[in-house]
Amino acid sequence: MEQTPADGKQKVVERSIFPTSHLNIVYQANEWMCGLGALYIKKVLPEVATIFTTHATSIGRSIAGNNKPLYDYLSAYNGDQMADELNMQSKHSIEKQTAHNVDCFTTVSDITANECKELLDKAPDVVLPNGFDNDFVPKGAAFTRKRKAARKRLIDIANALMGTQLDDDVLIVSTSGRYEFRNKGVDVYIEAMNRLMRDQNLKKTVLAFIEVPGWVSEPRQDLVDRLNSGKTYDTPLDVPQITHWLHNMDHDNVLNMLKYLDMHNGKDDHVKLIFLPCYLTGNDGVVNMTYYDVVLGNDLCVYPSYYEPWGYTPLEAVAFKVPCITTDLAGFGLWANKVKGAPSEIEDGVKVIHRTDYNYSEVADIIKETVAKYSTMTPEKVKSARQNAEKLSKKALWKEFIKYYEQAYDMALRKAEERIFDMNR
Repeated sequence: MEQTPADGKQKVVERSIFPTSHLNIVYQANEWMCGLGALYIKKVLPEVATIFTTHATSIGRSIAGNNKPLYDYLSAYNGDQMADELNMQSKHSIEKQTAHNVDCFTTVSDITANECKELLDKAPDVVLPNGFDNDFVPKGAAFTRKRKAARKRLIDIANALMGTQLDDDVLIVSTSGRYEFRNKGVDVYIEAMNRLMRDQNLKKTVLAFIEVPGWVSEPRQDLVDRLNSGKTYDTPLDVPQITHWLHNMDHDNVLNMLKYLDMHNGKDDHVKLIFLPCYLTGNDGVVNMTYYDVVLGNDLCVYPSYYEPWGYTPLEAVAFKVPCITTDLAGFGLWANKVKGAPSEIEDGVKVIHRTDYNYSEVADIIKETVAKYSTMTPEKVKSARQNAEKLSKKALWKEFIKYYEQAYDMALRKAEERIFDMNR
């Protein structure tokens, strides 16, 4: 800002603050929230190359989250019209204009690339898969120690909550992520666990968790007291399906579905399902372990997403040697199939289920059958599946995916260079 002598008013003077003529500078905006920054930079600093990465279109996520069929009708949807209908005009318009005006438009998977083409009227220039850094994955004895600690904590919580005497032979299964009940497949996960209770092929008791942050009020003091006592109990606490009290107990989707399906964690139930509705940061008051420590204790992770542009949760699971179940509506699931060159199976470390707008029941059955099958696998086959999971995760390290970023940077810098050349002609 500076003063103008004529009227004493302030005005904005736009000028480059970097010696950009001799530097290769790229501004990469992630998600629509940063789109305005990319547009502003292109205007006031045309020397700077701009990249926009959408990790999910705002309108696509909204269509799916509002229980509308996304995939079969994708080519028939008009993004602008749907933005009006779902009151998403501002987010959608920022996202669309950014996609059309940056030097390089990118997204994270082939499935989202098709979504962008149809809903934003712009196909991405480059697909940038989400990579992983495995430096924080424990190795050797530390891995074994942390896995045992996680399993013990989860089993202790279950026993204190339900008045059971489960031991380390149980099959620990979980799902996790944002609380998007349909998009993340939490609904079909619960349905699958309900059906699993009556599966004759199930050879182990299943201890299943839903690790999705809800509107937490406080940790259950009655559960904490039992855990701190060091005693064993043979009677359940009230509501033995949840570890923390919620503000909206009567309106919570998970609890309501458990009630509808009559899933009450009875003593004779071969599948116990527990809702752990808090962020696992290490100080939640009950688990008191971080998510990355807890995930180590799982035997299987299940992420049956309906809407999932990439899917960091299944990638994280396999990096911790935990085989997982996901779908081909997740970018990670499509990538796993592509790596194998065929539908990936649980023996490969990842079971990828074909999911559509309308095969909810089939997906639930396949999850049920896969978990039951895993319960019958020999220790040697389980070890092989865990090793294959880890091998697959290493193909998704950043050192493997950085080449796609280099391609995007090169494209954006070349366009910026051409723009400056044209301006100086």
